[in-house]
Order: sequence, then C-alpha cells, then structure tokens
Amino acid sequence: MEYAIKVQGLTKHYKDFTLDNVSFQVPAGSIVGFIGENGAGKSTTIKAILDLIQKDDGSIELLGQENGARNREIKEQISVIFDECYFPDGLMVENVNQMMKQTYRHWEPETFFHYCKEFGLPGKKEVKEFSRGMKVKLSIAVALSHKAKLIILDDACGSLDPIVRNEILDIFMDFIQEEEHTVFLSSHITSDIEKICDYILLIHKGRILFFENKDALLYDYGIVKCTEEQYKELDPAWIVGVQKNRFEVEVLVNNRQSLEGQFHDYVVDQASIEDILLYVVKNNIEKI
Repeated sequence: MEYAIKVQGLTKHYKDFTLDNVSFQVPAGSIVGFIGENGAGKSTTIKAILDLIQKDDGSIELLGQENGARNREIKEQISVIFDECYFPDGLMVENVNQMMKQTYRHWEPETFFHYCKEFGLPGKKEVKEFSRGMKVKLSIAVALSHKAKLIILDDACGSLDPIVRNEILDIFMDFIQEEEHTVFLSSHITSDIEKICDYILLIHKGRILFFENKDALLYDYGIVKCTEEQYKELDPAWIVGVQKNRFEVEVLVNNRQSLEGQFHDYVVDQASIEDILLYVVKNNIEKI
C-alpha cells in the first residue's frame, strides 16, 4: 500500500503541552478525518507535517519523500487550507490567479475560475471585502487548481454554512476518485467526517488513541442503555466508555453485534463518530 503521509514517533514539547510519540499512516487515495477536542494537538501535528514548526523527534514522509515539505517538487503537489485566508487584503480574484500562475508550474486558470464561479466569488471585490466563508472558498478554489495530489485542511470548513459545506465535501469525494489523490481533513464537525471519510484518526492530549476504518467503527460500536446490574454483566473487554445518571447507565461498546447476539433484551443503538469521540475523550481511555 502506498501512503500519502507517514508519521513516525513525532514529538514536540511545549511548556504546557506535548505532542507525544505520534505515529500514523494515511493511505493514498483516501479521505482521513482527523478528530479530537480543542487543544488535543491537531493543528500542532499538521504544522509539524508541513514543517511550519520544528519537531523535537520523529520522522515525516509526504508523498513518499522524507521531509517532503522541504522539497519544492513535493510542495507543489500539496494544497493546504487553514481556517484563515492569508491572501493580501488588496487582491481581487484575477490578482490571485496571476499570483498563483507564477507560483505553481501546473496552475490551471480555467479550473480556478470555474470554482470561483461555482462558489459565487465576486470578481470585482477585494479580499478584504470578502466574508469569512468567501475567503475559505477562495482558498479551496486555489487548492483545487494546481493538480495537487494531497489536500490538507485544518478546520477550514467550520465557517461555511451547511449547504456550501455539503457541496465542498462532494467536490473532495470527486477529487479522490483518482487513486493518487488524498484528503487529510481536520475538523470538529463530526457529521462531515462521518459523511465522507474512509478512516478516522483520533488524537487526545497529544496522543493518538486510534486510527480505524470508519465503516468498521460504525458497524462495531454501539451505545447500550441499561441498568447498573446489566452493566456489571457486560464483558469488560467490550466497554470503551461509560456515562451514568440517576436512572440508567449508557455504555459505549466496541462489539455491538456480539452483545446483541448474547443479550437479546438489551437496547443497543448504533454509535456515531461524535458519540465515539465524546465517550473516549470523557473517559480518557487511551487504548481501544
């Protein structure tokens, strides 16, 4: 299997936070959702991948190249979309086109203007007059217009309304139809992650908790609503997280099918990606 991103033992120390021995591999031709609570280490990981911060330890490969973010040829095959737009305020769409034409050898003006039109970006307004959502759409239009093989998003779509987000997610799904195209999507909107991602990467307090196939997660995980006595009958190996209240116990389990087969009178609901995130983080479980 080919990998678009390979991270091994990535470590970065700050005064009050440590990215702790982070390792994962992103298969080429996939969409990977990178999730975790605010401050979990998502942006720090992405900045280290892009060589925007100096790592203390570990190795990083991008598109098969070690320290690929330092290689000009590799950098031209990567698009990065942050939650802020970094184009100068005085530029208009045509100015952005001219600037990118000088930046990327494979820049495609027709593709760029196609997306600008599709996103409803005004051609006669300066960037400083754009709304936050319009600025993000401008960044996405650029990202899709220079034959990139890897697109990395760092919470970029949070400012977009649901309709536009849905359109952009569909565009990303079309983008990976070519097997060499990959999307690494960091987002706090778990419904977006659940809709389009092939794999889920969960980070918590600077440590990777799991990297799993999304469909397998949704198939295997469930939420059991039961009494305290019923909870005690569950196999501890199945239990991922627990929430208790005065009336019942809610348990996130990792083997829904086996539980339903063994305990016919238990109520087991399918768990969403958001459920899994909340239960795992709340219970601070570091291995699933």
